[in-house]
Amino acid sequence: MSLISEALPLVGVVVGAATSYLVSSANERPRWRRQQSVRWDERRLNAYAEYGHAVKELAHRYLRIAVFRGIATGSAPLEPTDELLGELGEAEGHRSALSEGLWLLGDAATNTATVRVNHCLWHLEWLARGLIPADAGAWDTAFAEYRTARQEYLELARASLDLPSGETRSDVAWPPSWRTPPDPARRHPGP
Repeated sequence: MSLISEALPLVGVVVGAATSYLVSSANERPRWRRQQSVRWDERRLNAYAEYGHAVKELAHRYLRIAVFRGIATGSAPLEPTDELLGELGEAEGHRSALSEGLWLLGDAATNTATVRVNHCLWHLEWLARGLIPADAGAWDTAFAEYRTARQEYLELARASLDLPSGETRSDVAWPPSWRTPPDPARRHPGP
């Protein structure tokens, strides 16, 4: 037997193994990337949702305090006791911690929207707690700005996850027709 006839089967095995490795690698890389993308999308979705919930909860509590102080209308006034202010401080700390996750996982547009939501939320807090002068007009304006900033945040979060738009139709009015405009005389008198 010649050396060539002995080497040909070995060359065939080597070429076959190399081809098999290259094909497997070429197929495995995109699959691994898809798995990583899904993994991070799930984490990003959870981070966006948890932060949005924390913000909404704080804004609702600030609204209830504003009702108690007489600068907003609503059916559930909440007196700003020391205990409540402590709870709000803890909730604000939780919201702040959640926003840190957004800085790591979010894209630039969503992170910028998060900053706007934070600023609007802090404005509501300061108005509700009486840290800056407020009347019903100042509260209503600040709350409208918060709602707009929160909606923008949600839209950008959906876009960063490649989800279809979650916007409501423009013919759904706020406040709803059954809710009459607030009567300033009926605002809760506060302390």
